This record gives sequence, structure tokens and C-alpha cells, in this order.
Amino acid sequence: MSESKLLTPSQIEDIRLAASKMTGPARRSFQAEMAEKYCDGGARLAEKVFSWNRQSVRTGLGERRTGMICIGAQSAFGGSIRWEERHPDIAEMLRKLAEEHAQQDPTFRTTLTYSRLTAEEALKQLRAQGFSEEQLPSKSSMADILNRMGYRLRKVVKAKPQKRIPETDAIFENIKEKEADATSKPGVRRLSIDCK
Repeated sequence: MSESKLLTPSQIEDIRLAASKMTGPARRSFQAEMAEKYCDGGARLAEKVFSWNRQSVRTGLGERRTGMICIGAQSAFGGSIRWEERHPDIAEMLRKLAEEHAQQDPTFRTTLTYSRLTAEEALKQLRAQGFSEEQLPSKSSMADILNRMGYRLRKVVKAKPQKRIPETDAIFENIKEKEADATSKPGVRRLSIDCK
């Protein structure tokens, strides 16, 4: 405890802050180094001075002494594998289905594609192709999968009709007048051709 008395509360806080920015072996190595430097290599004293977990400091001191890094079980067994990685063949089939239903952004302002394929319809089509219920995700998970694959589930507006403008009305009025003039003249016949 000889040097720990020399540390000011501000310095102790800075060392705690530095340790909090690190994780895993890097944090334990730093804690062990500080324990050796300021706490005579004692894990209990480091716990008292820096408020660190004494077992973590002990592990760090052991890692420094032996040169071997301890790996936690969470890195080996933690996390779940995504559905696309567990079922790559089904994911490829889903990608093909989504491509068939994908459309360009109707405004053409972005390069995004939108899918008319819903999660429910995707599941239905995958079942029709012979995939079992155990292999397929739930409806909400399927929506997430489609979004992760880049097919955003949105309704697509194909094309908006143009608004009615006065010039168009004038054109149709002109056509109606010419048709009325033509039918009122003697000897003029109106023909219509049926193109089938």
C-alpha cells in the first residue's frame, strides 16, 4: 500500500475510467498492471483502492505471470446463429422469391428496392416448395429476415395518375366540337374502326 497512498482521488478515478473503457483480457491486464504498480500486486488492495472485482484482478495477475490468456465460455457458447446461416439453402430460395417480387423505388430518387412479398406470403411459398415447419421461422422473424436481406416491406405505388389540367380539358372540348361539326354537315359520315 506504499504507492497507493500517493494516488490522489482524481488519479484513482482516472484509472477506474481507463479500465472501464476496456473489456476482457485487455481490462484484466491493465488491472493487474495497476495492482502491481500501486497495490504491491495485491488483488484485495486493488479491490479496496480501485473498487475492482478482486477475482478479475487475480485472473489478470495470473495471466501476466503465466503469459496465458483466459477465455470466457460466453465467447465459445454465447449468441445465437442467424436463421440465414443455419439454413443457407432455404435463405437462397427466399432471396430468389424476394427478387421476383422486388420493385424499384417508384420515384427513382434512390436505389432502394421495395418488396411486395409479405412475410406470410413468403412462408406460404416456402411451404409449397416442400420446406417443413421446423425449418421455417415465425411470421415476425421472417419479416426481420427479409429486412436484413435488404427487402424492405413496403407498399409500392406503381404510378400516380396525372392531375387534371386546364389544357387537357381544352383539347377534349376541341375534339368534341370538331365531331359535332362533322356530324352536322350533310354527306359526312363518321366511321369507327374496331382493332382487335
